[in-house]
Amino acid sequence: MSRKKLDKIDRTILSTLQDRGRITNVDLAKKAGISAPPCLRRVNALEGAGIIKGYNAVIDRNALGFGIAVFASVKLASQTDKDLKAFEERAKDWALVRECHLVSGETDFLLKIVAKEWEHYQSFIADELTATPNVDSVRSSMVMRSTKDLPGIPIDIE
Repeated sequence: MSRKKLDKIDRTILSTLQDRGRITNVDLAKKAGISAPPCLRRVNALEGAGIIKGYNAVIDRNALGFGIAVFASVKLASQTDKDLKAFEERAKDWALVRECHLVSGETDFLLKIVAKEWEHYQSFIADELTATPNVDSVRSSMVMRSTKDLPGIPIDIE
């Protein structure tokens, strides 16, 4: 994807949609200071350029019984490109893994994992994660409290 030059209106649209994804096009246009038809064209162009990748609802994991959140650092025995990609593909199939990041440093991947209870997490680790070929070690850091959990990126409107 090529980089698109964003003006103040585009950045306002992006910032607003990032904070309020269900805003109507009419309200979004007012916020951006333009009329509705060009606002919709801009949103469609931002989607077409791949800048807006999608829309989703933010769900309170605790409200649905997922009281455990863990960041797991995973070290692989081999870091060939083939082995890294194989692990990434496997991670895509694990519903409890909500994020998977290839990182630099002592470990290879950082996973964000949610579970209903500690035993649920331990079962996933034992039966799935450490049973995966090429996984050398896993270090878990349980989330005790989250004080900030913002989606997206900071967007400078000015």
